[in-house]
Amino acid sequence: MLLKKKNKRRGIIRVIIRELGCFFKGVAKNLFTREFLTVLIPLLGLWELLPRLGIVNDRLVPPLSEVAATFWTMIAERGFVSDIGDSMGKFFLGLGLAIAAAIPVGLLMGWNISIRKRVLPLFQLLAPIPPPAWVPITVIIFGVGLPMQTFLIFLAAFYPILFNTYGAVKDTDPRYLASARIFGASELTLILRVYFYSSLGAIIMSVKTGVAMGLVMLTIAEMYGGRTGIGYVLNEAKDYFRISQMVVCMVTLGVIGWFLIEILKFVELKMNIWVNAK
Repeated sequence: MLLKKKNKRRGIIRVIIRELGCFFKGVAKNLFTREFLTVLIPLLGLWELLPRLGIVNDRLVPPLSEVAATFWTMIAERGFVSDIGDSMGKFFLGLGLAIAAAIPVGLLMGWNISIRKRVLPLFQLLAPIPPPAWVPITVIIFGVGLPMQTFLIFLAAFYPILFNTYGAVKDTDPRYLASARIFGASELTLILRVYFYSSLGAIIMSVKTGVAMGLVMLTIAEMYGGRTGIGYVLNEAKDYFRISQMVVCMVTLGVIGWFLIEILKFVELKMNIWVNAK
């Protein structure tokens, strides 16, 4: 029995290592293409040379080497890694709540006309309100801290996921539904095995949009409240006119967003393989 558990654990570890290897191999293949590098390398060279040669003001556009040195200093002396971890904790909490709420509601709205007529007008009324407009009232209700920041991230990610899920479910091919009903599928089975599976691609695409919107509101929320996080560091750098630190924060947010999108692309690929196998 103990031997079986050990073998099972080793098998799981091997699978995880293999999948991580596939993921990072795919990331490297997407990033280090000849076409992309022919654009990226010259841009990085211009970033370094133009301020050094005085063509642009180096106080407003610091050279790449200076930004890299600032990044290392922030990591070593300021504890920037802790700020990144703090921001990611808030971000994943808000995004996770948005996914957990938006996907079931979107499924129900697309599946049932009665539910759709009752709740869709409300969401259509609230969705056009820009998420930053919620900041003042959110600060009044929740105060300055984690609840306020989590709510704003949730709000930014919720609507893209909701409406994309709803649209994909509503446009499910009727032939799939007819075939499932012929074989006696219940409405619950239709929701879980037909509507959800056929909408999976659109749902993951909506989560990608939610990631981008959530990062925007994460930055705004941390700039308005809190004493930690990338947004707080960015706002502090702005107040003291530390351009290099501002650029470090911006590049960090861009890299985080890109990496999360790569993860979602990998998850989408694996889930498509799993769905097709089913």
